[in-house]
Amino acid sequence: MEKEQVLFSDLWLSQEMILAVEKKWYKIPSSIQASVIPIFLNTTKDIIWQAQTWTGKTAAFALPILDRLDHDKNWIQAIILTPTRELAIQISDEFKSFSDSRKVKTTLLYGWQHISWELSALRSWPQIVIWTPWRVQDHLRRKSLKIDTIDYFVLDEADEMLNIWFREDIDIILESAPKHKRVLLFSATMPKAIKDIIHNYMWDYEIISVKSDETTNKSIEQKCYKVNEMNKFDALCRVIDVEKDFYGIIFCKTKAWVDEVASNLMSKWYKAEWIHWDVEQKWREKVLNRFKNKKINMLVATDVAARWIDVNDLTHVVNYDLPDNPETYTHRIWRTGRAGKKWVALSFVSRRDSRMLIY
Repeated sequence: MEKEQVLFSDLWLSQEMILAVEKKWYKIPSSIQASVIPIFLNTTKDIIWQAQTWTGKTAAFALPILDRLDHDKNWIQAIILTPTRELAIQISDEFKSFSDSRKVKTTLLYGWQHISWELSALRSWPQIVIWTPWRVQDHLRRKSLKIDTIDYFVLDEADEMLNIWFREDIDIILESAPKHKRVLLFSATMPKAIKDIIHNYMWDYEIISVKSDETTNKSIEQKCYKVNEMNKFDALCRVIDVEKDFYGIIFCKTKAWVDEVASNLMSKWYKAEWIHWDVEQKWREKVLNRFKNKKINMLVATDVAARWIDVNDLTHVVNYDLPDNPETYTHRIWRTGRAGKKWVALSFVSRRDSRMLIY
């Protein structure tokens, strides 16, 4: 017997929100949306979701938050914390796309802006604040950010934030926020730091995770090539030359390796560019736009710089160097594909890296 298909109209959303969804031509909710939204709307529980990063999670928290927002209250009711500026912008755009018929005041704060602009934005009485953690402590100290009124606190890509030294900022927010707030935590992996946050700050919660037979995305073909360290670049060139319509991201451990690999590729007239955290923000944006528009077909990047990359239709993810832990490997290969698309995750393994292989 076939399982009955779930529709957005089955998720306890208001008619206004259903119409907002239909305007975007969304018809069938993703697994995360079908799981999270009813729990959000029908319980007072915190929600923990462990899954890949392309599962439609933004709508899973944006829709019910917008549905429960009190439009008569001119103070911050929801904070969405996310690791990167680019992801914060994407989330802000998603909120706006669902609330064009409502008067919802959102503010986007992501650092690298003049503090006076941020202070002005916070004085405009936003109801939703979407931001990266760079200035959390600064605003709390200035008392320009008052979070004792918030009802919802979303930690998006929580494991990524904890990988980028934001644990103290997250602790400060959770300790300063009211006890009645609801926490929604989204994470692709569950390292110890995430479990500590759950243990310390979340009590009545629902855990939603992918089933064991879903943890390996069937769209990913994972390959491993054992090569000598000095032969990695030649092996990379052979892969690029042999694979039809190569369009991918090449991950390196260090900025120095990113610079060298990208420079060598460009010297051979491959359409390649590079990004890492020493590259200016404006340049990173230009490079990413060229990559998205396929003016270049390969991007060499470090893990930190690549965290915010959201590109469709990749054919390859290349681990030029193996990462130091399984969580980073998971992020590399999961965050770059999209449901229904097939792509190859290819790893070069030298003798010194072979100890890191998991059989």
